[in-house]
Amino acid sequence: MKQKGLFNKMIATSIITISISFIIGSTIMSFWFDNYMMKDKKESVVEQLKIVNDLVIRHSYNDITLDNLESSIEFVAKYLNADIWVLDKAGYLYTTSNYNQVKYIGQQVMGEDLEKLKRGEALEYKGYYEDMYKKPVYTIAVPAKTYYNDFVGVMVANISVDQIIQPLKTIYKVIWISALLLIALWSVILYWFSQRYIIDPLDKITSIAKRIAIGEVDRRVEIESDDEIGELAHSFNYMADFLEKNENNRRRFISDVSHEIRSPITSIKGFIGAVIDGVIPENKQHQYLSMAYEETNRLTRLVNNLLDLSALESGKQSLKYEELDINELIRITVLKFETKISERNLKINVFFEKEKLNVMADRDKLIQVLVNLVDNAIKYASDGGNVKVNVKTKGKKVLVSIYNDGEPIKDEDIKHIWERFYKADKSRTSKVSTGLGLPIVREIITQFGEDIWVNNKDNGVCFNFTLKTVK
Repeated sequence: MKQKGLFNKMIATSIITISISFIIGSTIMSFWFDNYMMKDKKESVVEQLKIVNDLVIRHSYNDITLDNLESSIEFVAKYLNADIWVLDKAGYLYTTSNYNQVKYIGQQVMGEDLEKLKRGEALEYKGYYEDMYKKPVYTIAVPAKTYYNDFVGVMVANISVDQIIQPLKTIYKVIWISALLLIALWSVILYWFSQRYIIDPLDKITSIAKRIAIGEVDRRVEIESDDEIGELAHSFNYMADFLEKNENNRRRFISDVSHEIRSPITSIKGFIGAVIDGVIPENKQHQYLSMAYEETNRLTRLVNNLLDLSALESGKQSLKYEELDINELIRITVLKFETKISERNLKINVFFEKEKLNVMADRDKLIQVLVNLVDNAIKYASDGGNVKVNVKTKGKKVLVSIYNDGEPIKDEDIKHIWERFYKADKSRTSKVSTGLGLPIVREIITQFGEDIWVNNKDNGVCFNFTLKTVK
């Protein structure tokens, strides 16, 4: 199955890598043992041939007879499990420990290599005497010299290659069987570890991802580990939290928009329907049509605000930055609300740190921010209360604060105040909903690359935002 492809590739790659490593290691060990055994055998043979050398010298001085020499050579040959030859100076076979080779006595068995032996070199051969042995032999030849370093002959040891290889075969068998068992054991361990700690967690994540894809956004991956898989699970859950939040926001937004649109449409339908049905007296029809017209305007503003917010969030509206006097824009904004301020008997105080304070911003968007925030302050201020606008410099920024006294915003509502259609507690929503004004304000300030925040202050609420100053 496709979901096992990664697992199969990973296991296959790991097993191949491990197998190659063990094969290389086993081959190196085999060569090492081969060289070690040959070296050890050579050293043992050379050591015994030194004894034979003493016997040959004694025989050359007539200290021992030929029979004594042959019997001693036979003893050494049995010890080495080899055939021992003694050659004269010319390379002719003088005596042998193998009775089956007596017929070769008096024949020259070594010629061209004698010069090397006369110089004191030891020689090694494999399969050199094929005509005298049915199977390959390992031959070691060393010079026989007197105490005065005079060359008197050659001592040869012929050892069956099978005899040397047989112990190596056992060692090779142990090495390769051990390697195969280790490969098998390691493969099982690797399979279990990969399945438990990699594949199973990935399968869980895949399964949960599929559940989330069909709308079950509350699903989470339950994997507790500190490795990369655990980090992946944590990141996946973080993504799932974000998706769930977005999904909840989407559903709430659809619900809120539906409610906000349904309300004026219902009112318009009711007003016009009553006029058409003749329920409303003729002298009041104009009043009902005017109310329907106002509801139409409210619906238009709602749609326009939604389009504005969508355009801002998508970045489709380009900002036209220019140098503006923030103080002048605030004066113009306050004058727009003069009638509302008088109707509610509010006291409005405007404080400018400087007579003129220039900022860099988009004029229309900045006016939209000021209108929304001042309108919000007037709506929520207590009857006969205070609205304060404060403008001052703070480092390289201009800080604008718009305050109104009245009912503070609860702490749990402040973090949601910028959300679309968010409804605060009833004591505030009984006056007016935050609607889309504040989300638009925040999006504009964010587009400016500035900060905006709200806090409860002096038995009231204060909205603050920053702008870039122009020197």
